Amino acid sequence: MTTYALIGAGPGLGLATARRFGAAGHDVALLSRSAEHLDRLVADLTADGVRARGYPADVLDPASLTTALHMAAEELGPVEVLQFSPVPRADFMKPVLDTTATDLDDPLAFSVKGPVTCVQAVLPGMRALGHGTLLFVNGGSAVRPHPERAGTSIAFAAESAYAAMLHDALAAENIHAAQLIVPGAIRPDAEHSSPETLAERLYALHTERDGFRHYAEPMPT
Repeated sequence: MTTYALIGAGPGLGLATARRFGAAGHDVALLSRSAEHLDRLVADLTADGVRARGYPADVLDPASLTTALHMAAEELGPVEVLQFSPVPRADFMKPVLDTTATDLDDPLAFSVKGPVTCVQAVLPGMRALGHGTLLFVNGGSAVRPHPERAGTSIAFAAESAYAAMLHDALAAENIHAAQLIVPGAIRPDAEHSSPETLAERLYALHTERDGFRHYAEPMPT
């Protein structure tokens, strides 16, 4: 059995996607800062018959990410699918003219160093399996910079570049990197961006392995 590992586990998109991959037979490793929060999510998944475990880790603490992912692989099985979709902090989204160099430290650590750390932790296992999937979920500012959200716009652009390079560099090893852009809010009543609909899209990106960048819905004009 292989593992689906979710960085940034939450009760919306994260839980829906974990449930979808769990229903397909994957064990589920949930990573988030709060152990209490993880316990609730694991209980929900266990009630659905999904084998899941929580691993406390902070995206801004590379050592904790590496430790958590290695532990998940040891306890559940090799990570075949990694999803990086933590929600950025509100203070990452200052207007561009109010954003200093220091203000970019945490956004870049969150959206660039975090993904690099996670990929490096799971890549040896994927290579041993002979296949794998790396899923990156970003807001619309990843492709259309927003001057009122400078930190995430800059950091998401860098994350996008990294993920696109992975897509090209790992294709020959049957390791697929893909990005899903969600332009609007994730809401239960959204036609294209409800948690369940996005979970199906992410599962399809894993199984169909077609191209790098995908959109949950068209970017607003």
